[in-house]
Amino acid sequence: MNQSTTCTLASETGLDGPDQVLSTDIDATCNAGGRVRIKLDSNGSNSCMPVSIPGVLTRTAKLYPDHIALVSRPDVNGKRATYTFQEYESVIRIVAKAFLKLGLERYHSVCIMGFNSPEWFIADLATIYAGGIATGIYITNSPKACQYCAEDSRANIIVVEDEKQLRKILQIKHNLPHLKAIVQYNGIPTEKDVLSWNDLLDIGKKESEDKLLSVLKTIGVNECCILVYTSGTVGSPKAVMLNHDNVLFNLRALLQMLRLKEKSEIIVSYLPLSHMAAQLIDIVINIMLASTVYFADPSALKGTLINTLLVAQPTFFVGVPRVWEKIYEKMQENAHNNGVIKTCIAKWAKAQALHYYTNKINGMDYKHWGYVFAKWLVFDKVKAALGLNKCQIFGSSAAPLNIDIKKYFLSLDMPLLEGYGMSECSGAHTLNDINKYSVDGVGKTLPGLCTKLDNIDEHGEGEICMSGRHIFMGYLNAPEKIEETKDKNGWLHSGDLGKLDSNGNLFITGRIKDLIITSGGENVAPYNIEQSILSEIPYLSNATVIGDRRKYLTVLVTLKSKMNEETGAPLDTLAPDVLKWAHSIGSSAKTVTEVINSRDTAIYEEIDKAIKRANMQAISNAQKVQKFEILPHDFSIPTGELGPTLKLKRNVVQTVYADLINKMYE
Repeated sequence: MNQSTTCTLASETGLDGPDQVLSTDIDATCNAGGRVRIKLDSNGSNSCMPVSIPGVLTRTAKLYPDHIALVSRPDVNGKRATYTFQEYESVIRIVAKAFLKLGLERYHSVCIMGFNSPEWFIADLATIYAGGIATGIYITNSPKACQYCAEDSRANIIVVEDEKQLRKILQIKHNLPHLKAIVQYNGIPTEKDVLSWNDLLDIGKKESEDKLLSVLKTIGVNECCILVYTSGTVGSPKAVMLNHDNVLFNLRALLQMLRLKEKSEIIVSYLPLSHMAAQLIDIVINIMLASTVYFADPSALKGTLINTLLVAQPTFFVGVPRVWEKIYEKMQENAHNNGVIKTCIAKWAKAQALHYYTNKINGMDYKHWGYVFAKWLVFDKVKAALGLNKCQIFGSSAAPLNIDIKKYFLSLDMPLLEGYGMSECSGAHTLNDINKYSVDGVGKTLPGLCTKLDNIDEHGEGEICMSGRHIFMGYLNAPEKIEETKDKNGWLHSGDLGKLDSNGNLFITGRIKDLIITSGGENVAPYNIEQSILSEIPYLSNATVIGDRRKYLTVLVTLKSKMNEETGAPLDTLAPDVLKWAHSIGSSAKTVTEVINSRDTAIYEEIDKAIKRANMQAISNAQKVQKFEILPHDFSIPTGELGPTLKLKRNVVQTVYADLINKMYE
């Protein structure tokens, strides 16, 4: 990065907001009303002037007033409501005025809890317009977890989707001293003093613009406008403080890689908006590029997502690994029903795509006739069936994606662009470039951002550290946590282990907190071992390596099973592809329970062979897995092994299955 200078674009006059930079001489803060310095370079992508989120949306609404911004999910009559950008910005201002009337104070929060909808977007941006801090709460949170977020962020207003979420807040509202109003945006509230969405709009429509305008003038782009609570896989969630410049600078860097166009993109919103990646992709890209956002059904992740994809025809689609895995599993089921001719054609077509992309990775971007014909004959039809025939960018975020899944979609002409980032860097830090695709890496550092490895070992691995204007302000009310994560030079220490190749591509190799130190003193990163095992036997959904302060490594595995469509919890019944595989190796088991209770010889032996094959890739004997056990059910959010962003809670797994683990070391 070039030599940076402190940005002093505006003095603290109170008259220049919302695009002003307020004066300060600090680089980190844990105070809701704090502000941090913005450092600009004299040239390059880091020289762009800071702007505010309200400033960006106001510009877009003026440029494209009649362009469709939002398309709601269908109502009971199957009709979708739409908002133009002019209507969108107008209703945001109305809700912002209502929030101010209800008592929203500067630097206090509005907590939002519900599935993705226009109301979620509007409440989020209205909070920022009104000088508050927009704070998402996961819909899977317990009442106690909701209380923690609302109390910590000093919530003046809580916006919930429906009665189910409302009940959680009613249980804890007496413990929230700053709470002044509760709004339910779906249905008519039956509880006294809870406002409906229409009530909120009526309040805002009666208010003049004067107070809102005066608040907007006080806003600085280097003040906190968004709080993102980490999923809390270890300990209590931390509140990541992000300002306007953090988020918008990160998006500008991302757009240089994605090359998306104004007024041209269509996006489907379905990933949890409490997570920064979803906010960046759904809300911020929308206001920056005048994209059109379609909202999926709340049961999108349980199988109905394809219905929205077929209607919306997105041009840009991002899924978490579980989404891509579910699409893969469904396509594998369908493939099993193909006849001999279709199977041969599909196999040939996949080979053409892999040949094309292999050449492209090696610098030869030539569409040979086989690829062109396969695209017309197979790939375009597959994409059309998924509602992705207009999609130009396929992305994966939030957690590592299995390499075999990436290769499968690559063979179908859908290169999944995996990126790397975290809430503390406003969402994204690296991204795979479509023109320089890497199957096993997470891409290069985005323009204007910096990456370095700290404490590099003999294998070239070190802690991934990040720097740039996208790095968060600090953790709300937790100065000691900031010192652990953000050093005095502004580098964010991720806690993740990685390595860089000669081209600057980043490869994730594990997590420092997950690092296993065997009783023999050898450091072992479990991630690569787990991925190796899963690659050897695709009928496993999870592999969790154990071995900290133990004599040798063991692993807990789960078999893929059907999921409850309503709750998302795993069922006992084996997934269709697992059933077919089990039958092919001589097993008659149909459930996980049958496999475990009978110690099904065929299945246990195949898993043992797969682990031995994976062991052949180990760099030392200490990194070889000696024993394994099959767990009684797959991992999920309802059963507690996965967090809201589908990240593994290793501490939960080790606690719940302590007896089984100890048995492997007897």
